[in-house]
Amino acid sequence: MKLSVAGCLLVVALPVFAQDAADKVIDRALTSNSAWETLAHLTDNIGPRLSGSRNAAIAVKYTTDRFREWGIDVHDEKVMVPHWVRGEEHASLVSHNNQKIVLTALGGSVATPAAGITADVVEVGSYDELKQLGAKVKGKIVYYNNPMDMELIRGGRSFEAYRRSVEFRGSGASHAAEYGAVAAVIRSVGSASLRTPHTGAMRYDPKFPKIPSAAMTAEDTMLVHRLLAKGEKVRMHIVLTPKTLPDAESANVVAEIRGSEQPDEIVLVGGHLDSWDLGTGAIDDGGGVAMSMETLHLIKELGLKPKRTIRCVLFMNEENGLRGGRGYAAAHGKEKHVAVIETDAGVAAPTGFDTTLKGDALTAFEAKTKSLARVNANRFSTEGETGADTSPLTEAGVIGFGFVPEPLHYFDYHHSPADTLDKIEPKDLSADVAAVAALTWILAN
Repeated sequence: MKLSVAGCLLVVALPVFAQDAADKVIDRALTSNSAWETLAHLTDNIGPRLSGSRNAAIAVKYTTDRFREWGIDVHDEKVMVPHWVRGEEHASLVSHNNQKIVLTALGGSVATPAAGITADVVEVGSYDELKQLGAKVKGKIVYYNNPMDMELIRGGRSFEAYRRSVEFRGSGASHAAEYGAVAAVIRSVGSASLRTPHTGAMRYDPKFPKIPSAAMTAEDTMLVHRLLAKGEKVRMHIVLTPKTLPDAESANVVAEIRGSEQPDEIVLVGGHLDSWDLGTGAIDDGGGVAMSMETLHLIKELGLKPKRTIRCVLFMNEENGLRGGRGYAAAHGKEKHVAVIETDAGVAAPTGFDTTLKGDALTAFEAKTKSLARVNANRFSTEGETGADTSPLTEAGVIGFGFVPEPLHYFDYHHSPADTLDKIEPKDLSADVAAVAALTWILAN
């Protein structure tokens, strides 16, 4: 097969023993409880791990120590990360008997004044609608009605639905501020809700004032929509008290098993160690951390010797800055990465991988991955994205793989208080570990 390494082509023959060893890795992954133990400790014992927080620092120490207990070479690499703290958040409809509105601040949002903001609500479904209203939104709260497309989700295209809906979360506040709005709220970007809000990062355009931004639950947004649709005046009171503190020192956790024949050629597997602060980061991305760590643990435990170096990177600050991914690329981008695997799409039954590998090279590679069929992970798609933290490397020409568990329910819990350990089936985690570890082993040989 042909693999692209930073723009170069390598011709690689996969020996029979690599597939035999891949089967051994799968066998062990399906019977081991180690990944579950890692994930349970990250979520139940440590809890939320937002960048810059005390819990994030505890998670760095825990994962570093666990690698050392396994006898795997590991070190931490310093990363300066944003330190945003949520604070108090509540809202009500003062126009309708002070009914409570359940919302949560978007990551990076500024605070309201101490007494809050009270203003009329204006609904829009697009930036074109906002532009048409223009100065009419001055002094008002802009509400973006941005539901996810459930047909896409039911059709297995959850991440496409997410990309379409999340646009207003990222830049909606600045677009509203351009026309004089005093705050912006969105419908939570999620595919299900039991009145749980979904947070996520937002960003400000420096050309416009910074205004507070929050996500309401689906139920509350539908209430506001119904009232406005009847022609009623909707006036909302919002209090948000987040703070952005000075950048904090944190770290990527970097562990590796050196290659026996081509140690300077690297296969990277990783996920992000930070999480949002509402839940405990089980599906996003504690599961990916456990899969990546367990990949090295299984290979070490089985006494296997990869030809290439296998490196695990637990990135810090994927959620609200990508400092870990960019920092790793800056420090290691000139090293010879053969391939990178990122797992940041939850924990559910395996379906395969997204990849940047295409054409004849992909066809040849697929023939070498028959072992993955045992866990239904031998489908390779070129349509999806392979990962945010590894994107600086894939953009430079390194082959990327993004693990794809069944996506149907991922956005039910994503970035919400419901992202907790109980949403994960242990057998799914074991199958996911088997898929990721087997692919890593095949690429390393």
